Amino acid sequence: MGKLIYSLRHKFLFSVFVYFFILIFLSLGTWQLIRLNWKIELISEINNSLDDEAVSFDGKYPKNYKKVKFDVDINDTQVIFLYSLNENGEPGFDVINSIKIDNFNYLLNRGWIPKEMKDKPFEILDSSLEGILKEKSKKNIFKPDNNLKDNYWFTLNDNDLLSFTGKAFSKFIIYETNNNNLFPKTKKINANISNNHLKYSLTWFSLAISIFLIYLYFRKKNY
Repeated sequence: MGKLIYSLRHKFLFSVFVYFFILIFLSLGTWQLIRLNWKIELISEINNSLDDEAVSFDGKYPKNYKKVKFDVDINDTQVIFLYSLNENGEPGFDVINSIKIDNFNYLLNRGWIPKEMKDKPFEILDSSLEGILKEKSKKNIFKPDNNLKDNYWFTLNDNDLLSFTGKAFSKFIIYETNNNNLFPKTKKINANISNNHLKYSLTWFSLAISIFLIYLYFRKKNY
């Protein structure tokens, strides 16, 4: 009798253990579906924003991927050369200007240049510019430190920016879009956001189903 009770208790605990993990995997799969819908809506919102006409911008209320137009004199501002690869993987630099829109400091990414063009002047005659706001990427720990002395940058680190320019900047960068010059070549901004949530969801659901089928097999064999 004691052995029977022990066996039933053992089987009951095993069933609870299995169903617990099945529930966890089903929850993770459902969460990934929720994330999938959120990501689809985000990408659609970004694409709609990029298709809109540029709106006048006074530096207030920046929004990710918002198209803006503004007036500024950038020829007398400091220039930062940020190491970057172009669309073909060729090394070079993004030309970054520090600008002020009303009382707000922003970084303006004017586009990419080859390495041999570093430190050359890139004047702009038109003070009416258009661009796309984009939140600054987080620092990559694998990138080297910036060389402020030689104006050779790998990341737009806030502390280095303050040391180099004496200014604090918005967390949003403006990517110029109405530059028709050969160089700097404007960067293409799009909704290139990874969306693997459906794959992750199917993985979790598959694990839940697999565990359940294995459980049924052992249960049929041992009960």
